[in-house]
Amino acid sequence: MTTGQQADAAATVIIGHKVLPGMDQEYEKWQEGVNAAAARYAGHLGAEVTPPTDLQPDWVVVYRFDSFAHLQAWINGSTRQRLLDIGEKFFDGPGTQQVISGGTQPMDPLVTVVVTHRVHPDHVDDFLRWQRAMSEEETKFPGFRGTEIFRPIEGLQDEWTTLYRYDSAEHLDAWLTSEERRRMLTEGEKFSDFKLSTIENSFGSWFAFEENGREAPPPPSETKTAIAVWVGLYPTVVLLALALSPLKLPIWLGLLVGNLLSSVVMSFFTMPYYVNRILKRWLWPAPEAPPLRTNLVGLGIVAAALGFWALVFYLVTRQFWTLP
Repeated sequence: MTTGQQADAAATVIIGHKVLPGMDQEYEKWQEGVNAAAARYAGHLGAEVTPPTDLQPDWVVVYRFDSFAHLQAWINGSTRQRLLDIGEKFFDGPGTQQVISGGTQPMDPLVTVVVTHRVHPDHVDDFLRWQRAMSEEETKFPGFRGTEIFRPIEGLQDEWTTLYRYDSAEHLDAWLTSEERRRMLTEGEKFSDFKLSTIENSFGSWFAFEENGREAPPPPSETKTAIAVWVGLYPTVVLLALALSPLKLPIWLGLLVGNLLSSVVMSFFTMPYYVNRILKRWLWPAPEAPPLRTNLVGLGIVAAALGFWALVFYLVTRQFWTLP
């Protein structure tokens, strides 16, 4: 079955899963729901599902997106993770994943740890049992978002790849430095030949949630991200400066306190309740939205918002109140 457009994509991922005997129909219905969820993500171009054959025992799904940023938003978003938790009962062991264009490795909107292991064929069962035990320990730590494990792909990669995700660098560090992880590494000593890398998003949770509290994929464009932060930072910084001005703090102390307060206000109020709402359709455009019109409308909202605040602050500081 095929959904979406049949166009060449800037970023493509191929995912394979072996399905338990007798579960093909249930899996196929579940996969249709997964494809429908993927189609709602920005940049989605299409998805193709290929049933197993005599030569290929896995169900193979190919996702195509117009950019690697859009692809990573789908692959590592909480929507897909939630669907994987539901579909886990259909899988006969770990799947495979291969990004064949647009980049080399998926990244999470918050923090992703990528671990690769070389496992001797005779030790695969022991490795999988150890990984399951490791995952059980990870779930006990605050901020754990999910895990995936991928088999080696013959002719392409020899390593087993494990991805696990946390909602912040602090929560990740708590796990990485924990006694529980050290104990698990000791128990899996014969799998100690591994490589670990961490990837995180610079703006963290500033773009993590929609107005209904559900997680949203990060904005696909770094330029949009920077402009959106500007839209929120300007009124936040000026309002805090006005609020602190009666205290007549020295500049070094005023900036210290102001920066702390602005970080808190930006994280918990300005970005989720102001910027993400007024710029939602520009930051996360619908797949069918015309790019030119979307950008023009978005930049118009940016100009209107900044112009409004500039006028307000001009009137406040020049007409009604003069700062010292």
